[in-house]
Amino acid sequence: MKLENLQQLTTEGKNESSKDLDRLSARGIVQMMNDEDKKVPYAVERVLDHVSEAVEVITHALENGGRLFYFGAGTSGRLGILDASECPPTFGTDPELVQGIIAGGPSAMIRAVEGAEDSFELGQEDIHKHGVTKADVVVGIAASGRTPYVLGILAEAQSIGAKTIALSCNQPSFINKGVDVAINVVVGPEVLTGSTRLKAGTAQKLVLNMLTTATMIKLGKVYGNLMVNVQATNLKLKERVKRIVMEVTGVSYAEAERLSELAEGDAKTAILMKLTGASREEAMRLLNVTNGRIREAIQQFG
Repeated sequence: MKLENLQQLTTEGKNESSKDLDRLSARGIVQMMNDEDKKVPYAVERVLDHVSEAVEVITHALENGGRLFYFGAGTSGRLGILDASECPPTFGTDPELVQGIIAGGPSAMIRAVEGAEDSFELGQEDIHKHGVTKADVVVGIAASGRTPYVLGILAEAQSIGAKTIALSCNQPSFINKGVDVAINVVVGPEVLTGSTRLKAGTAQKLVLNMLTTATMIKLGKVYGNLMVNVQATNLKLKERVKRIVMEVTGVSYAEAERLSELAEGDAKTAILMKLTGASREEAMRLLNVTNGRIREAIQQFG
């Protein structure tokens, strides 16, 4: 798409409701922003079938030794990195399992790297630079749906046989071409024309939260609605492990602390030890056999 055609994109359109934005009071500005933001969850709701389809694709890949990669430029890239970086502490995953990459490299998280998003070839190169294989899933994120870097990412990922998912805020979207799942969350023109860190960014974050959270639930890293795979790497998380053990098993704080210490800070192991009477070694073995799924481990015990 040529630059002179950018105004045809929904994300670049003029929002008539905010045409006098600079004349409003501070209260008026934030009220208008809030009113526009209310539209985002409804836009996401309209594409939930596509989001759930993407979750199934990602879950299947991760169950079979694959990884999840987010690629994007600017705000889209930063949101991908944010979501990926929160998976290890929340779900106890290896940092390699979910990775976020931004056009221009890590320095682009803080300061824009001029021209990086405009390079189709850089996208192609980054697929190989980061070792993407046909076992992996690649999510290309671009609010406009036309970012050359993301187009290069998805084209190259498809060429090596990786599963591909497109996430944009326009319909139709150029990055949809050839992908396994296309998610187009059309949130409408921004309050500040073209500033896709606003509604578009919020929509992208909601979807990315769903992709990883739903996938990790399907992979057995959640019990009920509890983060049983959380890693006790600091005082707050050590306390969270104890509270989780208390919630699931009904034991006292002192007993939860004892179980947590026996399990070396692993909530799943502590829970299984209490519910089944298994030793730490037996609990760990059962969790290994069931790929960490507590309910299945309980059924297999004895």
